[in-house]
Amino acid sequence: MIEFDASGLDSASLRSAGKELLSLALIDARNHTLRWASALEAAADGQGLVLPGDLAPALAGELDPALWTLGHIGWFQEYWIARNVQRARGERADPTHPRLASVVPEADAWYDPAMVDRARRRALVGGELPDLQATRAYLVDTLETTLELLAGIGVEDDASLYFHRLALFHEEMHAEAFAVLAQSLGIDTGLAARITTRPARPPLLFPATRWLLGTSSGGFRFDNEAEPHPVDVPEFEIDAQAVTWAQYGEFVEDGGYDERAHWSDAGWEWLQREGRRTPRHVDQMRHGVLQRRFGVLARVAASHPAVHVSWYEADGWCRWAGRRLPGEVEWEAAAHQGATRGFRWGDVHEWTASTFRPYPGFVAGPWRDYSEPAFGSHKVLRGASFATRPSLHSARLRGFERPERDAGFFGFRSCAG
Repeated sequence: MIEFDASGLDSASLRSAGKELLSLALIDARNHTLRWASALEAAADGQGLVLPGDLAPALAGELDPALWTLGHIGWFQEYWIARNVQRARGERADPTHPRLASVVPEADAWYDPAMVDRARRRALVGGELPDLQATRAYLVDTLETTLELLAGIGVEDDASLYFHRLALFHEEMHAEAFAVLAQSLGIDTGLAARITTRPARPPLLFPATRWLLGTSSGGFRFDNEAEPHPVDVPEFEIDAQAVTWAQYGEFVEDGGYDERAHWSDAGWEWLQREGRRTPRHVDQMRHGVLQRRFGVLARVAASHPAVHVSWYEADGWCRWAGRRLPGEVEWEAAAHQGATRGFRWGDVHEWTASTFRPYPGFVAGPWRDYSEPAFGSHKVLRGASFATRPSLHSARLRGFERPERDAGFFGFRSCAG
């Protein structure tokens, strides 16, 4: 494989990338995927390729075995590019149109998430799924075909490049999912970056504005980012950075997990069910935070953002502090307008107050399993984390997750009430 340093690239450049840059980015993404495969195989005698039987049921329901995910990455790329006879149509492609056969006859039955739920994925590992060597070969074969088809594109436009860009961003999403898996299993692979300490800044005040929410056509966009529409935003004050452990620790010390008034009905029910006293992976919050980071129990800097926080916990902290979570339009407007004023993001994905819903004029893209199933039940996350690949660093990208989820690198910032 060709080695290519993608650290200097951002989402904007790759969303509009032509064949040459896109080819290099696809190679880099696949190299990174294969590095994760090797690291997880080496760690704990291959424990990272499966989910341990004693893993908490709730957490097991959020995670996929690494061996399945590796095959799924190859399947997704092959399904939407090599097997997709309508790939040149881009967003206008019919996802129900018959596909060409896979180079792996059982690929759909193994790796199509619409056909294989999480319980089934776990059962497949150690049974029907190909072993790691065969899965690596599948990843190499599918990429070679992808690059050949990319090189053969005559007219470079957003339609002809759409599925290559989609496959790139899909694979980069799973790179962070591998980091979440390693953290959940307590495996230190050395492939995930670390949060750096930076001085705190005071909250920022933004005047009332009319903000264009959404991503315009031209280049790649996820279906949930369309269509652009103006939103009136009243004046608001927002934190310049995510809430830190020092700030969150005050909530814990003040009995925040015991006081019903700080929690929504659903949040209190979740709290009682989970028996949670601190965020996930935290062993101690008195006299400093001790948290397990990739299997190592370490003292966390008080100035670092609180991480592995559910939406319910973020909302509870805001109620206790007399503040509130920002709406996603406030977050996006502040990220753009506050870039030169000290608004900092990229350490943790940040919960917003917004429920994940389609923008006006929404039309589902070919990848129907991405946005639509989550509308109405998930909360919007904005920004990126220390484990997010550069291609996904975009202030307009809409992440989304269920409010009880905390395995990911999730934190939050607050607004004045």
